[in-house]
Amino acid sequence: MQVLRKLLFPISLVYGLIVFLRNRCYDIGIFSSKSFNTRTICVGNLSVGGTGKTPMIELLVKSLHHDYQLAILSRGYKRKSNGFLLSTDKTSVEDLGDEPFQLKSKFPKVVVAVDADRSNGITQLEQIVKPDVILLDDAFQHRKVRPGYSILLTAYNNMYVNDWYLPTGDLRDSKREARRANTIVVTKCPKNLSILERNEIVNRINLKEHQKILFSCLSYNKDLKGVSVNLAVLKDKKVTLVTGIANPVPLVDFLLEEGLTFDHMKFNDHHFFTEQEINVLKGKECILTTEKDYVRLKSRLTNLHYIEVSHQFIGNDKEVLEEELKQFMTTNS
Repeated sequence: MQVLRKLLFPISLVYGLIVFLRNRCYDIGIFSSKSFNTRTICVGNLSVGGTGKTPMIELLVKSLHHDYQLAILSRGYKRKSNGFLLSTDKTSVEDLGDEPFQLKSKFPKVVVAVDADRSNGITQLEQIVKPDVILLDDAFQHRKVRPGYSILLTAYNNMYVNDWYLPTGDLRDSKREARRANTIVVTKCPKNLSILERNEIVNRINLKEHQKILFSCLSYNKDLKGVSVNLAVLKDKKVTLVTGIANPVPLVDFLLEEGLTFDHMKFNDHHFFTEQEINVLKGKECILTTEKDYVRLKSRLTNLHYIEVSHQFIGNDKEVLEEELKQFMTTNS
């Protein structure tokens, strides 16, 4: 696969040129970016693959929902509906997409909507819901919208500063666009990340004056949900790990560190399971999966546990982010 990606380098040059021209058109005003009256907080990345966007949206919801009426707007990747859709109690995972459905399931009082056209989605939410703040999930590259505050995520083991354009690398947007972020979060860091290495990363990223950089690692909850048990109980069972996420490696590593033995059935990100695959899974003794996969499987399987994941900030970085959010919300009221 790596050899093939290198052979496709000429295509990545063409892709990079297209990205440059598109951003340049926004920079000089040929394409327009729209600001909205409603406060908007964008969470996104510059690359394809998992950087922890959904757990970051969850963290923002937990930080803000007590004081503000929130709405979450997502594209709803691989959903089976079109256009703008406002979730209700009857909206299915197929209608919303797995990640928005996960968020709606976890935070039923928070408005969740999907629209590939983020500008239209915000307009609809302003007219129908009138929220205090809209959280834009995976929208950093959508320059038709100029968010009030932007959080850019980059994974520790594949930071955008070391990456290259698709298909040779994983970048879907220019590294230069990181300058638009208010806060850059380096996710999936080792828990023992040293101050020296943090400083080295800061130097490589070369922050602008208005930017903050924060560091987080993934934290897995050992109290499993679905069929609720502690993770330790599964050590005595024949476990099948089922993942349909961009990068299951951190989860696999965590489970191995916990002493779990398991078979791993790996599917593509946002995979919708066929009847044949479900029948195979029904024959498994014990299935452990991710929260995102669980929302696609829970109505079809009974022997199902899922593990929650969240961002655990290093040092006092969580307090730094909360203060940033507080300043944004109070100065834009």
